Amino acid sequence: PRSDCIAAEQLCLLDSTCNATYRVLENCALAKTRFLPLDHDSRVRCLNAELDLGNSSLLHCKCHRRMKRQEHCLRIFWTVHSSMTDGYFNLETSPYENPANEEHWKTDYNKLAALLSGKDCSQLAGDATNPCLKATHVCNLSKKCVRLRTDYASICTKGAGSEDMCDRRKCHRGLRNFFEKVPEDFTKRILFCPCQDELCGERRRKTIVPDCSFQYNTKPNCLWLLDSCLEDHICKSRLADFQQNCQPADMSPDGCSQHNHAACLQAYMGMIGTPMTPNYVSNSSIEVSLWCTCESSGNQKEKCDQILGMFESNKCL
Repeated sequence: PRSDCIAAEQLCLLDSTCNATYRVLENCALAKTRFLPLDHDSRVRCLNAELDLGNSSLLHCKCHRRMKRQEHCLRIFWTVHSSMTDGYFNLETSPYENPANEEHWKTDYNKLAALLSGKDCSQLAGDATNPCLKATHVCNLSKKCVRLRTDYASICTKGAGSEDMCDRRKCHRGLRNFFEKVPEDFTKRILFCPCQDELCGERRRKTIVPDCSFQYNTKPNCLWLLDSCLEDHICKSRLADFQQNCQPADMSPDGCSQHNHAACLQAYMGMIGTPMTPNYVSNSSIEVSLWCTCESSGNQKEKCDQILGMFESNKCL
């Protein structure tokens, strides 16, 4: 049976053969994170160690998006699968459990929305024309939703107006907290609310607090953004999850190789609060993109375009 990687690691460390193999893989992963080039013999040793795990639960373990010690679990996963990260977009397998196998919260979103519609309509006149405003009002009636939303908003707007003064790392952590800990009934409606006008579109785009979490003073190259992501266990994992669940397929009627639109949207939301945070490009469109450019990519232009295209022209997404 598939176990989570923390439990699998504990079992492995109790077995002397598995323990020794795992230590080899730890050294392989460490060399990779420090960008130390491995010679041929070392690469063979790393691949053999991965093969030696065979049917060990460690080789087939997964992590949960909302688990405690998530970073520790992901570090174990990438230690065991370090050979998968050679080159670009060879992150073939998501470290996360299939969303269908995860527990889903019963939420009180509909109950709160009904409570809201029963209130004095003159107060909430904007709701009918601005679904994003309505989603925010419903969030404000949920203690958890409003607390975590207020948390990240206050962190991400500190230093607004001055040059790059916000703490982007803290802002990203606050955003991840919100999207991980608040039920999707709330987060999806706030992020994907359907807009008919620019006022609504602005609210939707600013959900991600672009001045702090999304935009730099100048657009970096997308390859730099990718490198920052691959150095971070959470970002690398979310990218692998996004790649697996939002893989476009031209021949497929829904444009999606997995045929699971909900899983793709969930994977997209997982990218928010990482170095590769996507967002809407303007107040008047539903196009999304990364904040990066492929100018001056030299002979890696094709690779760069591929990264940007996963967000800008992905039919599945």
